[in-house]
Amino acid sequence: MTAPAHASLPTSAPRWLRVVILGDKNLSAFYVGAAFTFAPLLIAFDPWRPLVIVAWTLIATAGLWLGILGILMAVGLGLVLRAGDEMPDSYWESVLTRPTASRGIGGAITSRDPVGRR
Repeated sequence: MTAPAHASLPTSAPRWLRVVILGDKNLSAFYVGAAFTFAPLLIAFDPWRPLVIVAWTLIATAGLWLGILGILMAVGLGLVLRAGDEMPDSYWESVLTRPTASRGIGGAITSRDPVGRR
């Protein structure tokens, strides 16, 4: 069994950096997906001004959180670079890939067991 990817992190890496990177990745994916939902909703809500304001408030709040997470990620990675360390590739692989996913035909990410058999 292999050691967890975060076990080989440099000592200069803040503990909260992994949470910030994962949060930024997941919120970015949600934000892009939500854009496909909010665009038609804004058109449908156009006659009802209060609903448009609520929708834009939700969009702006999620965008603000993405900005804050981006700043925190830059600060955390800056602390690592300032100490003269670098993040190992295994760390980035553990953050950017899902552990239950594998590459299928054509490089598409597929489930290891799409039917769910054991």
